[in-house]
Amino acid sequence: MTIGPDTKDWTWVLDRVCDECGYDSRSVARENVPSMTRACAADWLEVLATPGVRRRPAPRIWSPLEYGCHVRDIFRVFDQRLQLMLEEPDPLFPNWDQDAAALMDRYWEQDPVVVSPDLLEAADTIARRFAGVGDRRWTRTGRRSDGAAFTIDSFARYFLHDPVHHLHDVTSG
Repeated sequence: MTIGPDTKDWTWVLDRVCDECGYDSRSVARENVPSMTRACAADWLEVLATPGVRRRPAPRIWSPLEYGCHVRDIFRVFDQRLQLMLEEPDPLFPNWDQDAAALMDRYWEQDPVVVSPDLLEAADTIARRFAGVGDRRWTRTGRRSDGAAFTIDSFARYFLHDPVHHLHDVTSG
């Protein structure tokens, strides 16, 4: 993968298995989203504790640390979006430029000892928020500016793909 996550539309992941990481959103039960989020975060903590966490496998491919920072921010941004879906009718999500965030926050310079608990906290926050979604609220909707529309149910399954996929990116090498 080049520097920064692919910017193509990833909503296809709701309809089929990801050829790269094997994630199958269709098999994700909504009651399992919190535990799956926490389990993925725990796996990320192991990655962030490995030697060479700052080393890029190639000049235009992120290091495990950079991916870890990105995943931490995914947890945060998706939590903000989930909160909007729970509080507002059919909100339009604010744009998030992932590449700009990586540059502005200087992912490559961050300390993995700091990133790890931040990632864990962000994962726990969104896991708790998903755990609190009552049965009747899973159909609430929200939209991205590119027109992609989600229910909380599809949003949860879509959300999990990114941290799982990026974990595959850094561990399958």
